[in-house]
Amino acid sequence: MIEKLIVLEEVDPVIFYGVNNANMQLIKALYPKLRIVARGNVIKVLGDEEEMCAFEENILKLERHCAEYNSLKEEAIIDIIKGNAPQAEKAGNVIVFSVTGKPIIPRSENQQKLVEAFQKSDMVFAIGPAGSGKTYTAIALAVRALKNKEIKKIILSRPAVEAGEKLGFLPGDMKEKIDPYLQPLYDALQDMIPAAKLQELMDTNVIQIAPLAFMRGRTLNDAVVILDEAQNTTSAQIKMFLTRMGMNTKMIVTGDMTQIDLPASQTSGLVQALRILKDVKGISFIELNQKDIVRHRLVTQIVSAYERYDKEQKAERERRKEEQRISQTN
Repeated sequence: MIEKLIVLEEVDPVIFYGVNNANMQLIKALYPKLRIVARGNVIKVLGDEEEMCAFEENILKLERHCAEYNSLKEEAIIDIIKGNAPQAEKAGNVIVFSVTGKPIIPRSENQQKLVEAFQKSDMVFAIGPAGSGKTYTAIALAVRALKNKEIKKIILSRPAVEAGEKLGFLPGDMKEKIDPYLQPLYDALQDMIPAAKLQELMDTNVIQIAPLAFMRGRTLNDAVVILDEAQNTTSAQIKMFLTRMGMNTKMIVTGDMTQIDLPASQTSGLVQALRILKDVKGISFIELNQKDIVRHRLVTQIVSAYERYDKEQKAERERRKEEQRISQTN
């Protein structure tokens, strides 16, 4: 008889072991000849060498399954240990599975175009209104690439532009002042990666969330890098960001042209970048619209109402300019 330690590295042990250790109890029942003890992320097993090899192989299969689906069900355990392929949970265009095991899929035609653009291009610009899923889809694509070991890290960034509240007046140190700007990025990650695993990935800098200013001077290799709220970058900032791109790196830049919070005297770096880079090969541009909004139905109506208001205001300004021009000529 020999003893072996198996370390679970890819999953949250709480999910793997199941509620009240139900999954481990089932695994033990399927291997009655082995003595199995699980503590933390380590499984200690004692028994016959041949049986133990088969056990280790199946545990690794179960770990991969759990990492992909963020869940481990009784049927999957039985299928894998008995040598059968588990029932396909993965429908066609699933990007990743949420922490509840729910599939995250493109929910509109333009979100699907974003997924396809990510596959073929190393740099993608995704422009659309609030709630159109551009940031959420981008983060899902990054999480999938990390899970598939296509990259070594995810870097998420936002410009810390003040919209009505000054950074200096917010409580806490610099991290605490900046975190509210980055919260939407945390929210998306928490939907896709179990809490314990997410904390581990952030502690080891596999996932990094930082304000745009922290990107200066870096070369970003083997990563998916996402710049969110890019409409609030200056020309110099977005140029600095785009030129951080290193080897085996993909970049996704998201923004909403209707939510520019820069001073009126400043041009949005995103607006300028779209104009300058429109003919550069290897860069994809995806435009999302009201039809892609996947939040509460009122969000679509709110966006439409503001668009109508903006058009009316623009028409009114043009009318006044014309009246002023006529009066001056007379």
